[in-house]
Amino acid sequence: MKLYNTLTRKIEDFAPINPPNVGMYTCGPTVYDYTHIGHLRKYVGDDVLRRVLETNKYQVKQVMNITDVGHLVSDEDSGEDKMEKGARESNRTVWEVAKFYEDYFWQAVSKVNIERPNIVAKATEHIKEQIKLIEKLKKNGFVYITDYAIYFDISKFPSYTKLSGQKLEDKEVGARQDVFVDKQKKNPADFALWFFTVGHFKDHTMRWPSPWGEGFPGWHIECSAMSLKHLGPTITIHGGGDDLIFPHHDAEIVQSENYTGVKFVKNWVHSAMVYCDNKKMSKSLGNMIFVSDLLKKYSPNTIRLYLLSHHYRRCWNYEDKGLEKAKKLATILEKTARKTKITSVDTKKLLPDFFQALDDDLNTPRAIKVLSHLTRSKSPKAGELVTSCGQILGLIL
Repeated sequence: MKLYNTLTRKIEDFAPINPPNVGMYTCGPTVYDYTHIGHLRKYVGDDVLRRVLETNKYQVKQVMNITDVGHLVSDEDSGEDKMEKGARESNRTVWEVAKFYEDYFWQAVSKVNIERPNIVAKATEHIKEQIKLIEKLKKNGFVYITDYAIYFDISKFPSYTKLSGQKLEDKEVGARQDVFVDKQKKNPADFALWFFTVGHFKDHTMRWPSPWGEGFPGWHIECSAMSLKHLGPTITIHGGGDDLIFPHHDAEIVQSENYTGVKFVKNWVHSAMVYCDNKKMSKSLGNMIFVSDLLKKYSPNTIRLYLLSHHYRRCWNYEDKGLEKAKKLATILEKTARKTKITSVDTKKLLPDFFQALDDDLNTPRAIKVLSHLTRSKSPKAGELVTSCGQILGLIL
């Protein structure tokens, strides 16, 4: 099996740290809004990666976070907390917002046959672990404190952004005037580990005591704390959308490696974005395609086939005609599967091209073409093969 590694920027032979066990941490939702097709593409990809690993006889322990505090409107630690914004816009409390949108998320992903991770870790349920991590970073001299927050000092870690390759000298302090920016930051790219509930955040609802003062954790620290607790110091696979590479995953690396002294992640696996009208999906543009709306028109099999007909590392533009094409293929696969007899078939031996495609950096478009071709064959085992292989793609046949 081969996977592309964002860190090394090349496709590599997959080798777990402790075979056959695979620790897999996948970034989950910030639960302040509805789940759209761009989100779903990433979660379906995580689901298929897990299924392929298990098909290859690996024992996967998947941990996914739920961000329910600390993710500000700007990824660079400015603006208001997305949870607070969601509460204000929906006239709910932040706790009600978190529960409502998390429930929506699980309903949406379960309807398209995404398996629940082994562990679901909420940021608000791991405050102690985050404080412990910050305490050690402070003791090691990697942080400084302003009137508003505790920051990681990136000048102490020269290889920061080794994952993203981002050029920090291009960043500006306070480029936008409509969001809060801490003028006491030493470097505009220094990121917050803990916000104090003073000044801009004096009315922040979610707050906890800490050794430095009452406040709430930053966005990045949660994933380091939760992955360390549930998967140990080094993870075999860390998944996420490519929009999280900077600053989120760069920040995770420096936090975690300065805490443990060892490499944080062996394989970084990132999914590319889905565009609508050739633009990034966003609330302000009103171009988001929500999962609940898709499910009113299309079956789970259709939606999964549509998403998986694009390689996970390729960006693409949402189109209705693509879903209609996937709908026709779903009908054909379901019809073929109904011919299944209760027999035992060696799918890897009889359909090696399908497994070779998936083992080649999760080439799901090629795997789907193999299944499509199989439906046109006269093989008496076509039904069994489509059913068995379809399950690896998460199809309900």
